[in-house]
Amino acid sequence: MSFLSTLSQAVHRLPLAPFKPVIVDALTEYDSRKFSRDVAAGITVGMVALPLAMAFAIASGGTPESGIYTAIIGGFLISLFGGCRVQIGGPAGAFVVIIYGIISQYGFANLLIATLGSGVILFLMGIFKIGQFIKFIPVSIVLGFTNGIAVMIGLQQVKDFLGLKIDKMPADFFGQLMTLSEHIHTLNVWAVVLAVASIAIIRFWPKSYVMSGPAWKKLMAKFPGTVLVLVLSTAVVSLFHLPVETIGSKFGGIPQSLPAFAFPTFDWESAKQLIGPMLTLAVLGSIESLLCARVADTMTDDRHNPNQELMAQGIANMVSPFFGGIPATGTIARTVTNIKSGAFSPVAGMVHAATLLLVILLLAPLAANLPLAALAAILMFVAWNMGNWREFTRLPKMDWHYRITFVSTFLMTVIFDLTVAVEVGLVCACVFFLLRMSKLTAIDPMTLPFDTSSRVEAWHVKGALFFGAISKLEPITDPARMNAPDAARIVILDLEDLINIDTSAMSILEGYERALRRHNMTLIVAGAQGYPLVQLKRLGFDQTLGQNLVPNIEFALARAKTLLAEEDAKATENVAP
Repeated sequence: MSFLSTLSQAVHRLPLAPFKPVIVDALTEYDSRKFSRDVAAGITVGMVALPLAMAFAIASGGTPESGIYTAIIGGFLISLFGGCRVQIGGPAGAFVVIIYGIISQYGFANLLIATLGSGVILFLMGIFKIGQFIKFIPVSIVLGFTNGIAVMIGLQQVKDFLGLKIDKMPADFFGQLMTLSEHIHTLNVWAVVLAVASIAIIRFWPKSYVMSGPAWKKLMAKFPGTVLVLVLSTAVVSLFHLPVETIGSKFGGIPQSLPAFAFPTFDWESAKQLIGPMLTLAVLGSIESLLCARVADTMTDDRHNPNQELMAQGIANMVSPFFGGIPATGTIARTVTNIKSGAFSPVAGMVHAATLLLVILLLAPLAANLPLAALAAILMFVAWNMGNWREFTRLPKMDWHYRITFVSTFLMTVIFDLTVAVEVGLVCACVFFLLRMSKLTAIDPMTLPFDTSSRVEAWHVKGALFFGAISKLEPITDPARMNAPDAARIVILDLEDLINIDTSAMSILEGYERALRRHNMTLIVAGAQGYPLVQLKRLGFDQTLGQNLVPNIEFALARAKTLLAEEDAKATENVAP
């Protein structure tokens, strides 16, 4: 019993985040007017999410229904347990490349295991308050891999956009280019016509945020262009029997039923190889969802709970695989649509999931003649909007640190994968940060009052003393200076403008203090405050210095004068007869 009590107390002492979905507070002042807003927004977002859910699933190497099931189950749970009032969850474009690679290497069954594992990691990240640290990832890395993912999504759609007869596309960039070039002679003109027409409709169809103009235009704007593409392209293929690949010809259609609960096939030997994919899915999911929540905050003057949002993402990804779902996260396009449609609370996201469920129950058979070229066109448009292409034109104006980090992350995402890209990007960002911090660190000689003895020297330390800047201490700590005939007897270090000092720098200072004592010299540390003072006390260096740790340079000069006087008195006694 004592062990359980001790364990319980230890758990309570952990800095765990409370589990409190935002819907709890959102419904405290809920009324029929807000409910009607949520229902209208949820239905609108559900119509927008339908083609995207199918397109993302197909592009990822899965089936159309796997994307819809993910949007239904994952989207419902993310809204129910999330930390953002208006965020919409479901399959996301950012996952397409990662999922495609996992399926190609490990198979769909192991993707479900990886998704489940990523859900556990996401939930733990939320519980242990790691959500607040995602914001520290540099924007150059985020933009780099986002643009890289957009390129890969667009490249993967070329096959269906052109109607090429390719059984299976490779996962790597150069392999895809080679496969496309080898099969370009199988181009299907009808598929190209459908795809181009689809993009034109999506591009020029009135948007949902059109609030001015004639009434008919406002009414048309409420009908998403992507849904119009699905309806028209399916109708054209059905009426004219065009020779293009459809959902029915490739996948046999979409089941007209609820997703069935089933345990994913588990193989421990395969699962051990999925640690990397689990971490990749979890990190990418956390970044995507929290970036999306930040966008929602700026549009609604609200503030999300990042840790609760990660816990919701974790729950969604732990449950979704049991129904054949793929990874889910927050989606910016659907969230923005939700906000502009007047959503007030997470109820809108739950209605969006219910809308998709009704669609699959009532209209699934109509999807058999939906051409893959139309879905490829939708994803092409999504990829174009997903990329921040202006960032490339801004590169000449940025410093070289930013350019290298951005370009490296972009190229690694395209050529290799997101895991390598983020690792390389973070290494670049860390190295450049250390270089910048070391440049901000300065150790300069101080000009002392004219009546100060020549046996005293003082140095002003500014910035941060850490392992990347300890070379700045070399001019002071050089042993040759201590053996010089005119070496100062007392060295003062003014740390008033020092903001940080790490263990490596402390070790150098401790060694320097010992070396000075061996030469009968003295180190005085002045002005240490804040974290540097905490470090001095933590490592016991304050006790080593004793009275030679003083509050400012004036006290240091007074202390030096006292020590020199004592030294002169002892010298006089030694030479007396």
